[in-house]
Amino acid sequence: MFSIADDSDGSAGTTGESVYQRALGVDFARLPAPLQEYFGPIPAGAVGVGKGRYTSAGYRGPRWLRPALRLSAARDVLFPEVSEDVPFTVENRMPRADVLCAERTFALPGVTRRMVDAMTTSGPGMVVDRLGRRGGLEVRLRLSVGPEGLRLTSSALAARVAGTRIPLPPFARVIVDERTGPDAANGQGSQHVDVRVRVVLLGEVFRYTGSFVYRILAPAQQPPVARRKPSLD
Repeated sequence: MFSIADDSDGSAGTTGESVYQRALGVDFARLPAPLQEYFGPIPAGAVGVGKGRYTSAGYRGPRWLRPALRLSAARDVLFPEVSEDVPFTVENRMPRADVLCAERTFALPGVTRRMVDAMTTSGPGMVVDRLGRRGGLEVRLRLSVGPEGLRLTSSALAARVAGTRIPLPPFARVIVDERTGPDAANGQGSQHVDVRVRVVLLGEVFRYTGSFVYRILAPAQQPPVARRKPSLD
């Protein structure tokens, strides 16, 4: 087992290949330049920061599932609120050469929600994403590079309890689309993200979509902030 819930400032990062480069191989070079920066390596001590707005973000499923979403929100996974025009920030770090950690912050009306995860390579064209501060939900994702960018599609789910992996039935499907924004050609580095969660018999229950600008910040450029780091057993 391994844990990345430490107080590291990211100094264990790397200037070598990223998780996505290892998974995509030669296909990584087919990504547009802004996406290569976003999915590429993060130098030691640096942090990748994206800031923008979601046109829509949150839960759109039935009321009877909201209590489960409140529990999920307490673990920094999904949340029960939904809103439009939501300011957001994403911060990417590489505490180890083989792990990419992300924290997404949603400034919803009256409440701030966070989603944290840690991603590792799982063979050619595959990554494993561990969601939440304890990494309790595992999503295996297949990567595919197309004309518009990168798509990630879930292929398996599992729960992690006390270091034990428990496979789950395919009751949900996750699709992530990352593509460049309309101003990418002007050097703005804009990109668009669309994340959808569909549940069997219920359809789409959670989604966030919007655009942001991403850049790599050296240690001296980073403001001091409290971070919620995932811990993976």
